[in-house]
Amino acid sequence: MWSDPGLWIALGVSALFIVVGVVMHRVFTNILKQGSEEPDKKAANHE
Repeated sequence: MWSDPGLWIALGVSALFIVVGVVMHRVFTNILKQGSEEPDKKAANHE
């Protein structure tokens, strides 16, 4: 069972999705906690 390459591919992809999900969750929560105190200068000067 542990020598099957398909098993390792499936486990690797699953672990990758879990890690990416945790990182994205941390990034989004940090962004939402900070709020938008200072607008971007590019957005303010956009015409």
